[in-house]
Amino acid sequence: MQNVNTKSMYDNPNDFWKNFRLGTELQISGSFIYNALYSLDHIEYFFHEHEVFEFLYNLSVGLERLEKIVVILSEHNEEIDQEEFEKTLITHNHLELLKRIKTKHTINLGKQHIKLLQFISDFYKRTRYSRYNLNSVYEKNQDLHGFVNFLKEELKVTEEKGIQPMLANNVRVKNFIGKLVGKITTELYKLVHTETTRLKLFTHEIEYYSKAYKIFLAKEFTFEKERHLQKEILILLLSGKLDDGMTRLIKSIEPLPLENYGSAEYIRFLMDMRNNSNILDEMESVLEDEPITKERIEQVSLIGRDDLFFPEEDEEII
Repeated sequence: MQNVNTKSMYDNPNDFWKNFRLGTELQISGSFIYNALYSLDHIEYFFHEHEVFEFLYNLSVGLERLEKIVVILSEHNEEIDQEEFEKTLITHNHLELLKRIKTKHTINLGKQHIKLLQFISDFYKRTRYSRYNLNSVYEKNQDLHGFVNFLKEELKVTEEKGIQPMLANNVRVKNFIGKLVGKITTELYKLVHTETTRLKLFTHEIEYYSKAYKIFLAKEFTFEKERHLQKEILILLLSGKLDDGMTRLIKSIEPLPLENYGSAEYIRFLMDMRNNSNILDEMESVLEDEPITKERIEQVSLIGRDDLFFPEEDEEII
């Protein structure tokens, strides 16, 4: 990590701005992009407007901030009119920012990448506010249906038939969006690194194992690895091969009599608590008959903590 010299930070405010303030912006940009892909990963069907909005909003903000970092590093110098330059950054037009970047750099993006950038530009400038207008009742939701149409056109997917036809967010869709976002992000981050090398700065440095680390350094744009690991850990825990204080604690607690659903549903709740509210309803129903005790709350709260000491079974506690 960078060491901040408080004496020299104001000797060259331009370098400090680009090195540290934009370094923070890079972390923020990566976090927004991570959050966008994470929210996308939890969508089962493209049906609810608010779910698609969450993805598009985070992606729009994350890529816009990343583009602006490249613009500042590429265009700014000490002779520039600072106030006028900063005014030019007050924009949400991804393609306009990309156009400025292209005057300084070669960036390898295809038609689908440009189409996605155009879509999120339109979303951020106009459609994210469309529901505040009365006229919105006479037209389809622009962000949901616009994104579904984008997938239909570019990926040739079709909606599943039923009472309400819906487009499934399957692995193919997630990988497709991950590749598009990954290409745009990787190309822009590459330019950040190019400029910081030229300027002898460290703006490109990323905090290890942060959200931005997964995006910029690990270059992972889906959550397939994490989902697989969740299931591997579940297999390990249920196998009984772990015999430590934490597993003994869990075994010592009598389970709630949850029985309305099969194992698959309970596992789905563990993987994504947001999309399985029926499980919560079942727990609340059980607790109506036998309210949870303070002792049980304290016991269960210990599960997963890493600051507990468990003596070995044959070890005496002094």
